Amino acid sequence: MADGFGKTYDFFSGFLKSQPSSLARWFSVVFTFLAVAPILQTGLAGQAQAQQPNPVVSGARVAGDEVRTRFVLDLDRQITPVISALADPYRLIIDLPEVDFRLPEDAGRDGRGLVTDWRYGLFATGKSRIVLDISEPVAIDKTFVLPAVDDQPARFVIDLVKSTRETFVAFAASSREKLRSGQTVSSAKGDRLGNDGDRPLIVLDPGHGGIDSGARGIGGTLEKAVVLDFSSMLKRKLEATGRYEVHLTRETDTFISLSERVDIGHRLAADLFISIHADSVRRFRKQVRGATVYTLSDRASDDLAEELAERENMSDVIAGVELEAEPTDVTDILLDLARRETRNFSVYFARTLVTELKSAVRLINNPHRSAGFRVLKAADVPSVLVELGYLSNEHDEKLLISEEWRERMANAMVDAIDNFFRPRLAQDQTERGDAPVRN
Repeated sequence: MADGFGKTYDFFSGFLKSQPSSLARWFSVVFTFLAVAPILQTGLAGQAQAQQPNPVVSGARVAGDEVRTRFVLDLDRQITPVISALADPYRLIIDLPEVDFRLPEDAGRDGRGLVTDWRYGLFATGKSRIVLDISEPVAIDKTFVLPAVDDQPARFVIDLVKSTRETFVAFAASSREKLRSGQTVSSAKGDRLGNDGDRPLIVLDPGHGGIDSGARGIGGTLEKAVVLDFSSMLKRKLEATGRYEVHLTRETDTFISLSERVDIGHRLAADLFISIHADSVRRFRKQVRGATVYTLSDRASDDLAEELAERENMSDVIAGVELEAEPTDVTDILLDLARRETRNFSVYFARTLVTELKSAVRLINNPHRSAGFRVLKAADVPSVLVELGYLSNEHDEKLLISEEWRERMANAMVDAIDNFFRPRLAQDQTERGDAPVRN
């Protein structure tokens, strides 16, 4: 094709040289347009395709009874969802391309028939997800898409009927296997990526995200949003010191499983892992308020810690993630010793952090607590979970969205991190001949 274009160009060049200048200029313009037009057309088409908005989910509803239940999505165009299932607890998973959910705030809180409730949101980049909680085993009787007609939107419909546990579990296994086989396999990851420089590497872990909204405040504040905002601020403050390398487990409203959060800290060879939350509690909603620092323990320090750990450990269930079996008891004595050492460092940092927070923000009674949080289970990374406050308390919710309060909280955390790493930073500075670290 290029050779043909060259010959055509040579022919017109010779022809134009023999014509009057005005005619030559006219032919030159026409020829240039004809040559460039296909390229422009392709580029504009690609640009239009790239700028095409996401599909919109404008409505969703559940109808029926305990014998037959229908779930309906209203769409602005036809798309092809992928349906899978998970048992223990019973869930149906509807995976979609990334869509814009334009639904009421209370959408999904109330179910009907075989569907007890449902939730939705961004699951990963380019992928949205809806999770239906099912009261008992079901079978998919049929699914179909109704095209848009007149002023009616396109509709995606799933009809569910009662089934047996054996049938549901078999469908869950086969559907998840098909889903896995259809996914692209990521390249193998190295054991530990390490830190290029000699600065301590800190991983900040904003809790929840995407389909998992976390707690919702009395005034409507979403935990996933407020902890991401705070984590981003803390990252900027830590980086501004020039003493740390800082990574976020998520920088957008995207879901990340608990195991992946732990794995991020391990892969990066983090020196410290801080998971940041702003939970809610069912009991003593008005009384429970103030910042809290949690570390990992086999047995919860109190009822509140146990309740929060149970909530946080359900994150994967909420997002429709297949749960992994808990690892067996450690038999490797070296790994066991490393895990104990890591927990000791975690407790030391937690106490350091509590000391700094006391003079900056309100703390809960007994601010250092512990429980079996799955996100803190890295065997080789000191890890803590910080509850900035409790969205179930209206006073804490107001503070969590206050810029002035966030500044105080973030500054206190920077001071605590400085104190935790002070011996290492001092040694590094002595070796380089720098001035000592000061707050």
